[in-house]
Formats: sequence, structure tokens, C-alpha cells
Amino acid sequence: MSMFSNIFGGSDKQDNSNSKINWIPLQQIGQLDEMVTSSEQKPAVIFKHSSRCSISRFALKQFEKDFDLDDTVDAYFLDLLEHRDISNEIASRFGVYHQSPQLLLIKDGKSVYDVSHDAIDAGELKGKL
Repeated sequence: MSMFSNIFGGSDKQDNSNSKINWIPLQQIGQLDEMVTSSEQKPAVIFKHSSRCSISRFALKQFEKDFDLDDTVDAYFLDLLEHRDISNEIASRFGVYHQSPQLLLIKDGKSVYDVSHDAIDAGELKGKL
């Protein structure tokens, strides 16, 4: 960890061990096919995160603090630095512009809601379900 990371509390890897969200790591493009199919029964959210971005880190922490939908949605976590190819596929497949951080709600195989940066809000997401 660098000196600045020590000072500002950042790290190159996201540690979700203290999160109350049961994140599903999105690590393979094939998982998108599974998610699309399962979203017909249970909506899914995708949180696209860059571990090098302080805005992304803040948005993630706030979202995790306010999130209370674990039984309602499948929550997928995408590390953009590790899997930019998946982010590109998400943009293409769901017709959304790439942002970081970004939250998408997938229902019936389609993105029905997407927000980025300070617009990411667990309460707003709950209202879209």
C-alpha cells in the first residue's frame, strides 16, 4: 500500500468483507447470460467500481451503508480495473454509456435503471423495484 493510500484509507483492491451486501463477483462475461436469465425471476443490480477512484469508493460505501434489499435482488460487483472487458460488454448489451461508479438495475433481461456518481442511491433503487 502506498503512503497516500495509508493516509487516505484507500487500497488497490476492494475489500467487501465488512459489507452487509452479499456481493456476487462479476468476473466472467458468461455470468451476464446467467444474470439476464435469472433477472426474469429476481431483479439484479450491477455495481461497477474503480478501486482507484475516491468518488467510486465513497459511492460504494454509502450504497453499502443504505442497502437493505439482499432478499429482493441479486447484487453483482464489477471491479473495473480487473474486468474492463465485462464493463464494455455491459455497455453494449444493455445500451448504457460506461460510467464509474455506476449502478444498473436489470429486470427481465433489460437495464431499466442506471445511475452514476452521486446519483447512486439505495433508496432510489428500492423505489424502482
